[in-house]
Amino acid sequence: MQVLKFGGSSVANAENINKVVAIVKKSLENDKTIVVVSAIGGCTDTLVKIGRLAEISDTLYEQHINDLQQRHLEIIEQLLPADFRNSIQHKVTTLFDELRGICKGVFLIKELSSSTMDLILSFGELLSSTIIAERLSSVGLPCRWYNALELVKTAYHHGQNTILYDITYQNIHKLTSNNNGKLYVIPGFIASDMSGHVTTLGRGGSDYTASLVAVGARARRLEIWTDVDGMMTADPRISSGAMTIEHISYREALELSHFGAKVIYPLTIQPVVEHNIPILIKNTFSPEKTGTLIEKNPPEGRNAIKGISGSNHIAILSMEGSGMIGIPGYSSRLFDVLSKNAINIILITQASSVHTMLIAIDEQDADKAKKTVDEFFAFEISQHKIEPLKVEKGFSIISVVGDDMKSQAGVSAHMFEAISSKGINIRAIAHGSSEKNVSVVVSTHDFNEAVRAIHDEFFGRMKKQINLFIAGYGTVGKCLVEMIENQRDSLFERTGIELNIIGLCNSRKMLFDPSGLHLEAIQQLQSKGISRSYAMDFADKMIQMSYKNSLFVDCTSSVEISALYMQILSQKIGIVTCNKIANSLDMEYYRNIRQTAKSNDVPYLYETNAGAALPVICTLRQLLYSGDEIHKIEATLSGSLNYIFNHYDGSDLFASIVKQAQTKGYTEPDPRTDLKGIDLVRKALILGREIGLELEINEVQTAAFLPEECLQGSVEDFYISVEKHEAYFKGLFDKVHKAGKKLAYYIDIAKGNIQTSVGAFDLSHPFSTSKDADNVIIIYSRFYPNGIRIQGAGAGASQTASELLNNIIQSNN
Repeated sequence: MQVLKFGGSSVANAENINKVVAIVKKSLENDKTIVVVSAIGGCTDTLVKIGRLAEISDTLYEQHINDLQQRHLEIIEQLLPADFRNSIQHKVTTLFDELRGICKGVFLIKELSSSTMDLILSFGELLSSTIIAERLSSVGLPCRWYNALELVKTAYHHGQNTILYDITYQNIHKLTSNNNGKLYVIPGFIASDMSGHVTTLGRGGSDYTASLVAVGARARRLEIWTDVDGMMTADPRISSGAMTIEHISYREALELSHFGAKVIYPLTIQPVVEHNIPILIKNTFSPEKTGTLIEKNPPEGRNAIKGISGSNHIAILSMEGSGMIGIPGYSSRLFDVLSKNAINIILITQASSVHTMLIAIDEQDADKAKKTVDEFFAFEISQHKIEPLKVEKGFSIISVVGDDMKSQAGVSAHMFEAISSKGINIRAIAHGSSEKNVSVVVSTHDFNEAVRAIHDEFFGRMKKQINLFIAGYGTVGKCLVEMIENQRDSLFERTGIELNIIGLCNSRKMLFDPSGLHLEAIQQLQSKGISRSYAMDFADKMIQMSYKNSLFVDCTSSVEISALYMQILSQKIGIVTCNKIANSLDMEYYRNIRQTAKSNDVPYLYETNAGAALPVICTLRQLLYSGDEIHKIEATLSGSLNYIFNHYDGSDLFASIVKQAQTKGYTEPDPRTDLKGIDLVRKALILGREIGLELEINEVQTAAFLPEECLQGSVEDFYISVEKHEAYFKGLFDKVHKAGKKLAYYIDIAKGNIQTSVGAFDLSHPFSTSKDADNVIIIYSRFYPNGIRIQGAGAGASQTASELLNNIIQSNN
């Protein structure tokens, strides 16, 4: 014998009922079957409304009855062949006439007792089960319909209906053992007392009926068919990576259910748990899915935990007072007064000092609890032995559950670390006495994010999240953000790293989102960001958020931002930067940055400081790590100047070529930084320091290239002045061109010295063969006396952003 229970969504309409019939037909191939059904979806809520309207003498109840009857008749019309309709239509009409009569009485006397409400509610399951039984018969599956009112018996005890188990089990066993039927249909949710009065089984009542029937019929298995694939590792509406739990123990299922998992209700499945009858949770709409098998001893899994569940609308009650120390009885008195006022305690935790106790309850009971407890402990409060009860609302409980938690160390630590990595505060912690669950209380505002973090920690693929705070949203910053957005999924597939942009700022505004900024939101930075963006404010907010695996990405050329590097690194936040200023300041600052990064074990990466995306700095390091000695470096490392010298031939104004380079993103915001050689001097100094030269920027030898007048005033003044000096630039080009050479602004590092200057090179020289903004770097060393040549695009937003992204990924190593 097997019992199949179908919920309201599974029998909501004719189409769904046909799915149920198909499932039942297949199940009959294996064993005798008892089908327990709920009312059609939404019917019970409608019946409650009908009763309440009748109670206040609102004639609208009649319309609701008519609408509900019409809905059932339409299901019959769509579901059954014509030859089967008359009988069932008559039964349904008769039931609705009875319902009208009961509601008319309520309407007239303006009174709705709990027993009358039970009677009204019973019609939902009576109607659905009658229709489904007729449908099964119409497709050649003869079945016996039995009224649960005659099978499931209750008694009123302590303010509620309780099951008379022995009598109920005897009734069911007698039914199934005294006939040869293969298929039975029974309405769920409803029962009756020993006087024959209708009662109901409350929340999850149809599951309760199915559980009782499974025990009474000595069933080998109970199947609960619903609209989900089974019990999940987390709520799939919160965590997209939630997976079906294929095997789970009774204890684990009950723990998950207690803390919010809605697939089953603990009380309703207790009968089958006590009799070791397995429960299979299946999806009516995807019957091919494996589902979840709940049993006493499931196969061992790889994870220490089976699932994560949670409850919202939680209030925290705090009892504090020095008078509690060493005085027994406060806890029991508190629990007793809450119990007597029907306030359910969900979670308890107490400080080791014994003068503070924290209890979590349903938020709707919070005000009643405050009033009740303060009145009960009025004397102790007046004597200042304890404080008035403190009530805090707006919390949620998250629990991780697993039978194997007891034997595996570190589960709690991983849970807490996952939550803290999101900058989420834990208000309270409680360990289950069975050591099969750990629960935390967090703000409801943080609930979803915390659940996702915990799920990723225990059930995600080998994933690490890097939380990015990006300063600068100019050409490079925008390009980097777009790269991250467009490659987010493919990066995760290749590296197992998830990039999450938490904060972003430009020179005017800043934007933060703990759940992650995406392109659409980022593009609204100008209109919706926080005004008055200062570098220090952005850094302070980033530090305050305290996210694990945070990385500061500097896409600016700001002196103010580079001055914050030490503070950022000291807070265990790594840095990836294309800003060259910090690495070209005085040697003391240069050393301190690296020492701070090292002592805090965080990355400080700046490959883009020389050559954009070209592997220059990393090549130097690899040579030095291998024991090589660098003898000489020659390089054209200014993409802007290379572009200008490669394109200027006198046919266009020199100023026009400079503007082209600026438009393409090759120059700094102020082109004079490039043309004066300041940017090149910084790059040269950084390379020199990489190979061990301890020089200051004023020790780099450099030759002026621009006339002094071009260096004065604004950027607009610069372009006007350059046009006035066109003859100077034309003459310089013509002189070199006639000699069969080509101009290049280059770096020479050798014998402890660094020099930058403009030089003329033979057309066969590597500096002369470069194209557009290509950089050329030649490294001479002991292992490579003929030189290692690195050549390629050394400027451009895309190239710089791509190497920043590469450094971000490398920061995880």
